[in-house]
Amino acid sequence: MPLDELDMKIISILQKDASLSYSDLARQLGQNESTIRKRVLTLRERGVIKKYTIIVDNLKIGYNSIAVVGFDVDPGMLLEVAQKLAEFEEVKYVATSTGDHMIMAEIWGKEGRDLAQTLSKIGSIQGVKKICPSILLEKVKE
Repeated sequence: MPLDELDMKIISILQKDASLSYSDLARQLGQNESTIRKRVLTLRERGVIKKYTIIVDNLKIGYNSIAVVGFDVDPGMLLEVAQKLAEFEEVKYVATSTGDHMIMAEIWGKEGRDLAQTLSKIGSIQGVKKICPSILLEKVKE
């Protein structure tokens, strides 16, 4: 079943602030709370809404070195390497890619040395052929 305009509005609002209550959503959308509650629950059941989370300011919690890292791996080990990367606490995001690198990841470190240690550990994973880190200077949009 395709998403309608109300579903898309609900998603848009929750992407900006997932902490809103059903009554707050209903008020913003001019709908009954029960309608919004049912819609959100249906979106969750269908897997459209996967989870609710927060976005933190990495600097304010002590992570001063953030890198977006491209990985080249043995093609036959692509998914296995991606899964191993996802197991690292410092790795906040992992995706397979068709771009310049086969896997892209965001890795956090408290300082450059921590980031280097994490990359060194990752480099020892069987199947990793090349690591291409880019240190982020400033996030403009999340």
